Amino acid sequence: MSTVQGSPVTPPRAAPIIRSFPEPGKGIQQAYRELDLADTGTDAQRKALGDLNLLPRPWDPASLTQPQLRLEVWSWLEAVATWLNLEYVWDVSAMIPPCWPQHPYLVHEIAVIADQRRRAGRALTSDALEEWHRYALPSFIDRMKGRTRNYCEEGHQDWPAKGRFARHVSDEQVNERRRAFNADQQTQRASRASQQPQGPQLRVVDDGLAVDTGTGEIVD
Repeated sequence: MSTVQGSPVTPPRAAPIIRSFPEPGKGIQQAYRELDLADTGTDAQRKALGDLNLLPRPWDPASLTQPQLRLEVWSWLEAVATWLNLEYVWDVSAMIPPCWPQHPYLVHEIAVIADQRRRAGRALTSDALEEWHRYALPSFIDRMKGRTRNYCEEGHQDWPAKGRFARHVSDEQVNERRRAFNADQQTQRASRASQQPQGPQLRVVDDGLAVDTGTGEIVD
């Protein structure tokens, strides 16, 4: 231990300057391998995967129907959110709130930003990571700040738009929108009917006979 003007100086605690991006668990890694095969694999490999539309996509947690895999994704996103707050945030307004799982829009956004950061880190050049730094991360932070504002600074707050959403899904408003949809459909039907040609449409075939294209009858 050294001293400065007679006062002991404790050396700084050993710690890394930066920390590595959190790696996903084995289940998520397997999901990514299957997605890579679906994208670049052979026809046989793609066929072995089954319906490609049903493959779990870690950047879209709603696509994860296996409970264990879903839990693994939550653990990964928790690690990513903590990593982002530690490695990229200086001003408190850019902090991902600790109640982020209670904000569906943040769940969607963090899943995508985690996926893009993983892909950028695995690239063979720095281009994708520079794009992530320049566009993806700042855009995410700006959207988060615009939506969250200061509602959860001292703890999670109830959804400010809860009352308005309740009105949105009320029977009265749902029926009002359905009436608008039905009116639009009727308008399109009337428009199509008015554009129908009047009288039979004839087409001359090889032997010189005229055929009504609507009924298929030969017209003298």
